[in-house]
Amino acid sequence: MPRFFIEQKSLRGHGSIIVIEGADARHIGYSLRMKPGDKLIFCRDGTEYDSTITKISETMVVCDVNKSYPTESEPSIKLTLCQALPKSDKMEQIIQKSTELGAYRIVPFMSERCVIRPNRQGAERKLERYNRIAEEAAKQSGRGIIPEVAPIMSFEDMLAGISSDIRLICYENSGISISEAGIDDKKSVTVIVGAEGGFEQREVDKAKDAGCVPIWLGKRILRCETCPVAVTAVIMNLSGNL
Repeated sequence: MPRFFIEQKSLRGHGSIIVIEGADARHIGYSLRMKPGDKLIFCRDGTEYDSTITKISETMVVCDVNKSYPTESEPSIKLTLCQALPKSDKMEQIIQKSTELGAYRIVPFMSERCVIRPNRQGAERKLERYNRIAEEAAKQSGRGIIPEVAPIMSFEDMLAGISSDIRLICYENSGISISEAGIDDKKSVTVIVGAEGGFEQREVDKAKDAGCVPIWLGKRILRCETCPVAVTAVIMNLSGNL
């Protein structure tokens, strides 16, 4: 069944009617060739709305809500993935896969070993594309929310914004096993992952001062695009969400 994310303004009649306009309305009418009587699922803030089309035009789709319910696929744990910006299109892959696995928020940041240094205009273009990839991955994987991809920020600003119960940084030179980090489904988690080459020791020290615990995922060194996917999967498993 086709699935769309909606804004609050689309909900009408105390949640009994959904009105879709713009690009999604055109997609429903022209690309999907749907008509009155066809069913759709709409999602907002972890709630799904099982709906039936009642009216459709070139610019608007009106649906009756048959029932609403919490999205079963949405994880109970809120995981924030802070990822140092890697080369090429690796960040796009990381966003896609971590969204599929259940990340709640993704924060790209600059570390000392980041190779690329986008200017303001380039960063804005990347952010727009990153959020579009997150939306597409959320639709494909049946998520109840679209994970926010934050603007690219400095290492210091990234640390200052952490508010999770558990704060972790992946560091191959020292740390505890992730299985010892006390992760469960009642706690929020932030995990920080480096770009190519990992982190400088002084960056790890700053993270520790901010309450982050160094962890490692095993005896093998993972590529920067592999580590965030692996750590997201492990955290989902440890919290009972995989």
